[in-house]
Amino acid sequence: MHKFLLALLALCLAGAVHAVDAPLTAAEPELEKQMLRISAELRCLVCQNQTIADSNAELAVDLRNQVRDMLRSGQSERQIIDYMTARYGDFVLYRPPVKGTTFLLWFGPAVLMVVGLATLVLVLRRRSRLGNEHFDPEEPEDIAAAARPLDPKR
Repeated sequence: MHKFLLALLALCLAGAVHAVDAPLTAAEPELEKQMLRISAELRCLVCQNQTIADSNAELAVDLRNQVRDMLRSGQSERQIIDYMTARYGDFVLYRPPVKGTTFLLWFGPAVLMVVGLATLVLVLRRRSRLGNEHFDPEEPEDIAAAARPLDPKR
């Protein structure tokens, strides 16, 4: 029984060695709120589908620390976002502004959908105007084969 307890204690201590301390937020709660608000507006450059507030990638942690340091040095939210945009481009913004360089990003999916629907309507209209002679007739043996049940021995 003692060996079991010692093994359990060793296992618990081994887990504690690998534990990572969470950053202290109680010391500066207002600063942390600002940092999280700004981090929620910046895209993780590694994950790309997450903000740096949500990501655990090393780069996201570094960027959060950088935002925290910039806030401590007295920079405003706008200055920090402008700095990140200047350094990484509009891609770093989770919601990039609508402008010439991001036009396709914002309106590309809608344009593709409209073009696809217009093409579908045109194709269906043309097909409806064609006579039966433009289509391959179904052969009687094809119809019979489709109506027959499958042979379970195959």
